[in-house]
Amino acid sequence: MLKLSFLDLVPVTDTGTIAQSLANAADLARHAEAPGYARYWVAEHHGMAGIASAATSVVLAHIGQATSTIRIGAGGIMLPNHAPMVIAEQFGTLEALFPGRVDLGLGRAPGTDMNTARAMRRHMDSADRFPDDVAELLGYLGDPDPQANVRAYPGEGTHVPVWILGSSPFGAQM
Repeated sequence: MLKLSFLDLVPVTDTGTIAQSLANAADLARHAEAPGYARYWVAEHHGMAGIASAATSVVLAHIGQATSTIRIGAGGIMLPNHAPMVIAEQFGTLEALFPGRVDLGLGRAPGTDMNTARAMRRHMDSADRFPDDVAELLGYLGDPDPQANVRAYPGEGTHVPVWILGSSPFGAQM
């Protein structure tokens, strides 16, 4: 059976508000769930007046609350914008709230213009650490390691499925 999914930027219309866009996203997710769509993913973009999905994990909590069966996820979290532990805690929390329904897509692009990226990242070389950050994140979401100096709560042991966005040769190789 063919599985269909949605990828939403949560657009803000010229005459709409962010609140209305978030309500529309929840409504669209409910409508996608009814006929059996497999996934509803939200993309991370920053500094864009027409996009309301910057706080991706918060938007996913809103979508998860509005639905009951469809998988929810990020398509994707731009990992160089975040510390791996923070993402593990956010997606571990989502998995606790919506068990068995959470996916985590990861990318290494900034998801914004360079000025906004500088404001978010503080260190522009963070994209170069993407493979190490992915490994660190997987460790936080994996089986508990009693010897670990740092552990993600929530997150540890959730095994949230992680996907790598292959929009470039680098991502495809990863």
